Amino acid sequence: MPKYLFFGFTNPVPGREDEYNDWYTETHLPDLLKVPGIVSAQRFKLADHQRSPGPHPYKYLAVYECETDDVRSIVSELKARSGTSEMPISSAMDTERLMYFFEPITDVKSTEA
Repeated sequence: MPKYLFFGFTNPVPGREDEYNDWYTETHLPDLLKVPGIVSAQRFKLADHQRSPGPHPYKYLAVYECETDDVRSIVSELKARSGTSEMPISSAMDTERLMYFFEPITDVKSTEA
């Protein structure tokens, strides 16, 4: 089955970072994992040291692994559920965000033989 990565770049509303992180980890990740085709989720925080000095517009990243024959079905489900009781969106998350699906074009390469 085809695999995709779904990336969500977000920020908290200033002064509400703890609330945002609690909601994202405890509510939002489990809600997304209920969407058919989304098989895993992990969150990341921007590291203090970067290759370029910035500015870096997003402090947080969520990565979701997806397995589906039709990525449009996941997109449709996300749109349908977002902001409903199935997937409430916290007011602690800034409204500016980026969401992208990527599909692989190579096999995974590693340093292991």
